[in-house]
Amino acid sequence: MPSESQLDSTIALLANPYSFITERCNRHGSELFTARIMLQPTICMSGPRAAQLFYDARRFTRVSAAPEPLRATLFGDGGVQTLDGEPHKIRKGLFMAVLGPDRVAALADRCAQEWHRHAEAWARQGGQVVLYPALHTLLTAAVCDWAGVPVPPDELPTRAEQLTALFDRAAAKGAGHLQSRRARKHAEDWISGLIEDIRGGRLETPPDSAAARVAQHRDADGSLMPPRVAAVELLNVLRPTVAVSVFIVQAAHALHVYPECRLPLQKAEPGYADAFVDEVRRYYPFFPAVVARVRDDFEWEGYHFPKGRRVMLDLHGTNRDPRAWRDPDVFRPERFRDTPPGLYNFIPQGGDVAATHHRCPGEGVAKALTKVALDFLVQRLRYRVPEQDLRLNLKRLPCIPHDGFVIEAVELLA
Repeated sequence: MPSESQLDSTIALLANPYSFITERCNRHGSELFTARIMLQPTICMSGPRAAQLFYDARRFTRVSAAPEPLRATLFGDGGVQTLDGEPHKIRKGLFMAVLGPDRVAALADRCAQEWHRHAEAWARQGGQVVLYPALHTLLTAAVCDWAGVPVPPDELPTRAEQLTALFDRAAAKGAGHLQSRRARKHAEDWISGLIEDIRGGRLETPPDSAAARVAQHRDADGSLMPPRVAAVELLNVLRPTVAVSVFIVQAAHALHVYPECRLPLQKAEPGYADAFVDEVRRYYPFFPAVVARVRDDFEWEGYHFPKGRRVMLDLHGTNRDPRAWRDPDVFRPERFRDTPPGLYNFIPQGGDVAATHHRCPGEGVAKALTKVALDFLVQRLRYRVPEQDLRLNLKRLPCIPHDGFVIEAVELLA
């Protein structure tokens, strides 16, 4: 197996997180190579064939796979991302129920109400709006209300900040990462108390709400989840919803940089909004990679995968792999109307199928809420994009434009 010559490649990965694996695969002329990441031997892979291998649950496990800094911030301890086998299947069923089509549609409606309310405020206040942080409050208000999580108005900025820090600073350096750790503790304290109040009858929530379903869910052994684990799982609904702010800002960026896409959206051409959202998720970087560990020794294509070895799959590089995509570095939504995406070449939120594997069950939420945003940005709002740094910050995780995408002179049209 090709191998990096550096003693440790962590600094190189952090300096170029979205292209690190792809560039080295190209250099080695291979779909995979070995490197030391955070002082651990790691097999790095890219491309659809590698993705199909990576999502073979017989060969890989997620138990103890994620680095500790991510478990302590982004994921939390005991969550569905760290489970395998029957425990994962049972816990994943919870999310599939919480995020069923009807519930996603209700969340989209609630989000549209917040868009209208916030847009009214932006228009009334005048001046400039930095879209990325503004979306955090908007999405927090929508998802908490929808999920049955009460948030008084004076607490909303604090809760939005906590949920944002879980994904926006998890991979930051120094103080930013420490802020993410503190946010995890405070958020779990908050939601653990809410779970206990629901179970104790001190808080009534709709029985089909995310909060109620998580509080009453029973795991594979028939027991309720400990309050702290239940808090992790409810945060696994709230946090990714607020993280859709990344896709929305990227969609706003694409509308500005590729204005020819506005006309088919304005004309509501059948299927175009879905194609546009999918192309945003394919073309723009979100998180660069996912990790697993080898379950037992096996051979693949003549390469040895030793038991326990950490494996890292390149998400962004696979979404732009020229073996799977024509003109992969061109933004062209029409490609998704010509050819439906596969389970392993289009993996912005994981590969295979969500119901039984580690593909994100919130993918439908990401698409629905980005389409709500598109409706406002194209049909219901008028705004200007002032001079600013619109370059994508490819050293930032997750990746957004340097200035967060600033808009001004906002008018609400309907």
